[in-house]
Amino acid sequence: MDNTTAEKISDLTYKISRLMLPEALERLTQEFYGRVTFSSSFSIEDQVITHAILSNNLPVSIFTLDTGRLFAETYSLWNTTNEKYNSRIKAYYPNHTALEDFANEKGPNSFYQSIENRKQCCYIRKVEPLKRALAGNEIWVTGLRAEHSPERKNLQLIEWDEGNKIIKFNPLLLWTTEEVREYMNTHDVPYNSLHDRGFVSIGCAPCTRAIKPGEDFRAGRWWWEDANKKECGLHTTN
Repeated sequence: MDNTTAEKISDLTYKISRLMLPEALERLTQEFYGRVTFSSSFSIEDQVITHAILSNNLPVSIFTLDTGRLFAETYSLWNTTNEKYNSRIKAYYPNHTALEDFANEKGPNSFYQSIENRKQCCYIRKVEPLKRALAGNEIWVTGLRAEHSPERKNLQLIEWDEGNKIIKFNPLLLWTTEEVREYMNTHDVPYNSLHDRGFVSIGCAPCTRAIKPGEDFRAGRWWWEDANKKECGLHTTN
C-alpha cells in the first residue's frame, strides 16, 4: 500500500467512523460513485447490509458468488431477497473449464482428502470469481465481524486488501451477534432458515454443518480440518 492509499484510508476512516450504517455507505458512494460494490453470501450480516443498501436506494452494486454447491435454503433466500427489495443481485460463477478439469482429475468431493484440494476448490469456486467481481471498483463492502474468528479481531473498519488491491469497508466489524439479530428483527430482514437449525456460518453444503452448544462460530466450516486459520482465501491479505 502506497502513501496515497494510506492517506485515503485514514481520511475515510475519520469521515465515516461515527456514522450510522446507511449514512456511512452513502458517504462512500458520494466519494466513489459507481465504484462501490458489496459481496453477499446471504449471511445474517450480509442481509443487514443488503437491507441498508436497497431500502435506501444507494448506488452500491451487490453481487454473490454462486459456487454451484450452495444449500437449497440459500438459493431460496436469494430469491426471497430479490422479491422483497425488487432487486437483481448479480451472480458470478466459477470458470467452467477450471472447474471441469479439477473435478475430472480429483473427483467431486476431493476437498475432504487434503487441505490443498480444499483450497484449490475454494480458489476455483470463490477466489477467482471474486477477483472478476471486484474488477473496476475501488471500495469493497463486506459483512466481516470481529466475533467471527480470532484472525478477524485485528481487522480495521476501513483497510487495504493487498490480495485484491482494493479498499475494504467492514461496517459491521464491531457489531455483536445480538445487535445483528436485533437489526434484522426490527427491520423484518429475511434470513436463511438454516440459522434456526444450528447453522451459524453458512457456505457450501458439503463444507458446512450445524455447530454444537459451546462450539466456536467457525466450527461448522471445514470441520475435518485443524481449527487454526480456516479461511477460504476471500479475505486474506497476502
